[in-house]
Amino acid sequence: MSTLAHTMMTAARSADSGLAGPGELDRYPYSEALAGDRAAARPWGGSDSELGRASRRGAASRGRGLHGQLVQQLGQMIVSGDLGADRPLVPEEIGQRFEVSRTVVRESLRVLEAKGLVSARPNVGTRVRPVSDWNLLDPDIIEWRAFGPQRDDQRRELAELRWTIEPLAARLAAGHGREDLQQRLGDMVEIMGHAMGQGDAITFSRADAEFHALLIQAAGNRMLEHLSGIVSAALHVSGGPVTGCDRPGEASLAHHARIVDALASGDSAAAESAMRQLLVVHPDVERVVPAPREH
Repeated sequence: MSTLAHTMMTAARSADSGLAGPGELDRYPYSEALAGDRAAARPWGGSDSELGRASRRGAASRGRGLHGQLVQQLGQMIVSGDLGADRPLVPEEIGQRFEVSRTVVRESLRVLEAKGLVSARPNVGTRVRPVSDWNLLDPDIIEWRAFGPQRDDQRRELAELRWTIEPLAARLAAGHGREDLQQRLGDMVEIMGHAMGQGDAITFSRADAEFHALLIQAAGNRMLEHLSGIVSAALHVSGGPVTGCDRPGEASLAHHARIVDALASGDSAAAESAMRQLLVVHPDVERVVPAPREH
């Protein structure tokens, strides 16, 4: 096993969840933490302050400060529909409900405004914006949608985007001959293989996410690279049969290895084909995305 592989394996085993590894991937304890937050989130019209305290407890478990946790809570409430479109958000009321300062509320609303979830206008105040105005490529919004009422639509849409982005990235990467990135991709496959043998699903999934991020980087297209967060988010929130390559398996590992081999030989068509074989498509997507054919 290479030094990089050994380092990543050791790092992944040294903490309970959410470690930073060689690629500094974003990591969230999604299922348990968000389930707790959703249970804590009562309708906006609730009268008690326990909502604010519960929100802080859930957010603190993920290492978020007051500002980050308020963004998280309000964002989830907007995306879930608890705070509907054109709903006025009064900073003083938010501060009282969540027991946070005016500064925290103001900064949190600015973040939500940057994500397209709210708008602030003179003499009108801050209001929730319709879905058509949201930045649906924002990783936080992807997360909130993936664990809210729109979870099925979000995961299907992510699968469709991946089907468009990643085969193209594989084709382009084969034509660039980036030996340094190809070596790192090979390291990720090695890590995945060792993790699968050890039954270490956490390390496997992190190496998998790193693999896909590196592949998009290897494509040499800065605009395409800007979309790499979509792929990372899709891998993190898959949780169902939408994307199957985050599940340890011999077939998955073989397809990853085929991609690396195709890149090394500069075979663009083979790299694209291997990526299409790797992506497992949800049945709802088959109307839009045809199943890949073996060549």
